[in-house]
Amino acid sequence: MPERKRLQRTTNRPQRAQTAPGGFAMPAEVKNHLDIVLKCDSMGSLEAIAAAISKMKLPEAEIRLIHGGVGTISKQDLLMALSGSKLILGFQVQVAPKLDQWVKEHGVEVRLYNVIYKLFEDLKEIAQRLEQPEPEETVTGKCKVIAVFKAKKGEVLGCEVEEGAVQVGRNFRVVSAMGPVHSSRIESLQVEKNPVKEARYGQQVGVQVAGYMGAKVGDYIECFETVPPKRKAWSPEGRILHMEAS
Repeated sequence: MPERKRLQRTTNRPQRAQTAPGGFAMPAEVKNHLDIVLKCDSMGSLEAIAAAISKMKLPEAEIRLIHGGVGTISKQDLLMALSGSKLILGFQVQVAPKLDQWVKEHGVEVRLYNVIYKLFEDLKEIAQRLEQPEPEETVTGKCKVIAVFKAKKGEVLGCEVEEGAVQVGRNFRVVSAMGPVHSSRIESLQVEKNPVKEARYGQQVGVQVAGYMGAKVGDYIECFETVPPKRKAWSPEGRILHMEAS
């Protein structure tokens, strides 16, 4: 079909590099790409959805249509998806029989829609999840430096716990008026010259800081733990999904 070939040629056309004054090529903006295959029930639907996708400007990723067609999703469409992000979107179409196992074995994700706005909502959501979010940090204890003592290995900081608890083995950072200046693990704690594993709010405690000699009275020590992100980065899961509008 001539219209379909024209659609595929336009969606696969690479962007030209921008040129800076003086004739030097400017590097293209580095971003994630989501390369998809699209199958629809009619050429009108295909052209409308493809046009809308080409106009989507998302900060997280560029969505590129690498193959589009009309009719049932076939093994050929699945093979095309392997060259992209292993994602096929179908609008008011079905998957050809006996391809479920192939989809699972090759890790291709097929999403079937009957409502256009749901298709675009999912595209935006997938684009936002392409990158694995950074782990988050939770402050578990905070104490103020009220005295500094020299030691054989670095310094012992006399502190008063103002929030939570400080614990042996916990990650910590020394925070000055200019921001964090040192980070490590707490090697030992002392309360009234007695070794302890933990000091809590209101207690005065000596904190052993190895390899750092720059702490000052008025600085803070923050104990923290790294918390894994609540959501995972998106990746195809080798399945066929019937996406219902919420």
